[in-house]
Amino acid sequence: MNIELYQATLARIEQLMEAMPNTPEFDQLDILTTLVEAYEKKHYPIAPPNPIDAIKFRMEQLELKQTDLIPYIGSKSKVSEILSHKRALSKQMIRSLHESLNIPLEVLIQPYPLNN
Repeated sequence: MNIELYQATLARIEQLMEAMPNTPEFDQLDILTTLVEAYEKKHYPIAPPNPIDAIKFRMEQLELKQTDLIPYIGSKSKVSEILSHKRALSKQMIRSLHESLNIPLEVLIQPYPLNN
């Protein structure tokens, strides 16, 4: 699929969005969305978020403060160092954050820059 065909396919998908199940139009919509999804995955991959950004996002979602992370990371100073990119996450921290806050492992294990 090239870019012109991709754009034409997106336009066709938009036309088919109101298709009813068990119709030829719905089947076409299903096939086209599968093709576009595969094309986008190959040509426009989305990198996993930075682990610290993911932690901060989950904190925002759950309305947590830095002190709420102490059970998962350690001390108040460790939490501060982690969130300011001054300390790397340990395996135990990663495991604890994953199990307790449901942050995906594949996000938490990503390398990220440290500020020294």
